[in-house]
Amino acid sequence: MSRLRFALLLGVMLSTSVQAADTGELIGKIQSVGKRGAGHDVAAVAIKQLQSVGIEAAIPILNAMDDANPLAFNWLQVAFESVVDSAIKDGSVSAKDLEAFALDRTHHGRSRRVAFDWLVKCDETATERLIPQMLDDPSGPLRREAVARIIDQAKEGSSDEAKLVLWKKALTGAVDKDQVDEIAKALEKLDQPVNLVQHFGLLTEWRVIGPFDNTGMKAFDVAYPPEKELNFDAEYQGKTETVKWENLASKRKDGSFDLAELTAPHKGAIDYAYTEFTSSGDQEVEFRLATANAWKLWVNGKLVFAREEYHRGMQFDQYIVRGEIKKGKNTFLMKVCQNEQEQDWAQRWAFQFRIVDDSGRAVADKGQGPRD
Repeated sequence: MSRLRFALLLGVMLSTSVQAADTGELIGKIQSVGKRGAGHDVAAVAIKQLQSVGIEAAIPILNAMDDANPLAFNWLQVAFESVVDSAIKDGSVSAKDLEAFALDRTHHGRSRRVAFDWLVKCDETATERLIPQMLDDPSGPLRREAVARIIDQAKEGSSDEAKLVLWKKALTGAVDKDQVDEIAKALEKLDQPVNLVQHFGLLTEWRVIGPFDNTGMKAFDVAYPPEKELNFDAEYQGKTETVKWENLASKRKDGSFDLAELTAPHKGAIDYAYTEFTSSGDQEVEFRLATANAWKLWVNGKLVFAREEYHRGMQFDQYIVRGEIKKGKNTFLMKVCQNEQEQDWAQRWAFQFRIVDDSGRAVADKGQGPRD
């Protein structure tokens, strides 16, 4: 090899190495953005510099999105879109690389969705080719689009039999309440009722003890005995009398656990509810809860969330708390508080609770119930 060719090759290698190092450093600056403007100016400069790197920075940015916090993710998305938009204009974008990333289920669903949206801009056949494969996709947004396509097909079905097949198929992928409700109504008309409690994975069997006193809403932070020990044979002084644990189950179609219905419509009161969940392995999950009341949640003895607010309404998946469960038995303790308002709209004393993966699909429980 001539000295000239060797020098040129060495120059290319060094340039590529420096560029790769620079790309990682620039991405790191974007990942370091903080709240209240911390690092934002540096991140903005880094985005402009990544544009000069070109399309080679696209996949590294997507990789960085996988474990980025929400704020850093937004900044990385801006960087990615800036790079890919320029690449589309100059013809250097690689639809093949974007498609490979979008189809790789080891990546986070949100970063895959970003890749897919830009893939569609590069390849108009992508939606028709790929979305039908995504009915069971771990990415909620991608699966939602696959479900929507089947819903449209079901509405246009040539016969009730054909519609039934399609509606059932759509249900296997649906996790969003609006889609599930639409599918359930259609199946109901075809004499195929849907068990929404089972589909959504709502936990409906709990041990309950109470009421304890919450007069004047002063006991949100008072640690009554269930917060100190879980002795299901014990009896304690409650608000007006001795209280003990009871096994209760909700029969409601919406899976709500109605304390006012199952215990008594107490005012200025607190109930504790306990259940267990058996997991097939260690996993990151979301605890999704709905209630119109003040509440606290302990998972495996650790307080993971608390909210002291009364009667702001109760909506499905109202609160989403990220957390972890371990292989085997997991314990859940809820503290649900009721105040003393007398208006009709302030009488709700209930909650819904379920455990899902980050796409919203119910996590299977090997034996749901308030076991000890």
